[in-house]
Amino acid sequence: MQSNPLRNTVIGSYPFPGWLEFTSQNLDRFGVNDIAEAQDDAVVTALHDQLAAGLDVVTDGEQTRLDFNLSFYGYIKGIELESASPRLFGPPAHDQRGKHAVTGDLHAPNGLGVVEEYERLVKIYKATGHDKEVTLKASVPGPYTMTGRLLPNAQYPDRWALTEALLPIVRKELEDLVAAGCTEISVDEPSMSCYAYKEDTARFVDIYNRTVESIVGKARVCTHLCFGNFKARAVGLRHIAPMFPAFLDFKCDEMHVEMASREFAELELISEIAKRTDVAVGIVDVKSYYIETPEDIAARVKRCLEFAPAEKLVFAPDCGLSQTARWAAKRKLVNMVAGVNLVKKELGIQ
Repeated sequence: MQSNPLRNTVIGSYPFPGWLEFTSQNLDRFGVNDIAEAQDDAVVTALHDQLAAGLDVVTDGEQTRLDFNLSFYGYIKGIELESASPRLFGPPAHDQRGKHAVTGDLHAPNGLGVVEEYERLVKIYKATGHDKEVTLKASVPGPYTMTGRLLPNAQYPDRWALTEALLPIVRKELEDLVAAGCTEISVDEPSMSCYAYKEDTARFVDIYNRTVESIVGKARVCTHLCFGNFKARAVGLRHIAPMFPAFLDFKCDEMHVEMASREFAELELISEIAKRTDVAVGIVDVKSYYIETPEDIAARVKRCLEFAPAEKLVFAPDCGLSQTARWAAKRKLVNMVAGVNLVKKELGIQ
């Protein structure tokens, strides 16, 4: 359980500044040191926006990842990266993302790069001289989600086999994060929530728990369950009921569920989550350019309090903010914190 009732957090990603978008698409025009400088500067930018909003939990905005999954594939041996889109025209959707052939044993001799991201975040945060205590969070996609763009082969005949191959790689990265001093880690499995309606949910729980088992009790373990957000498009059946009661057995300290974009449908189910763990409610719609006012947020917080106590509630955007324009992301975060603070003031929570 958290010690900070009604705290504000983020999922992980944050919009790239325009110049970083340009850099990422023209890497051959930059030297190694140029790229490292751009990465540092991008984290400074993302961290600034989060601290200015007044968040309790911040991340590096995943500014050094060019893609939620693809950036990790570059660390894994046995993958032939072929990211060409199979569909170039028409409305944006998940089928425009290329898949990659597996060519040998999957292993990551140098890790997945998240420890380096976390250490960069610590260094940059310390340099800010920020006077409010905040938590620095790292986020890592779970092994099932990470297999979504890999093609099975004779050695790994299906997605389950690929998941089992990646599971120890992810688990080792989590262990290394804890060793580096990270106290809050989000192990995100949006693919599990997208496919809970048709796959074996007990098998999902087993995979998740084996992934995090060695860090349980050593760091605050969070998970993020949503329905996809590539170019603001969902990909799964947008109901959380199929996940439960199985997902209540996840070994985590905080479970995040997408709510705002679904008009808070099934909100009553957060009461079941709160019986087992802290529940982080997606209270800001990252798919919409309507900017929620502080009063909107306060009203939503009060609705959540009808189903879960303040000490078990956390508030966040529905998903990572990487697919939302920065000007909107900044305003949404500022208003999210302001709205939660309105309710804290009413309840006398410091």
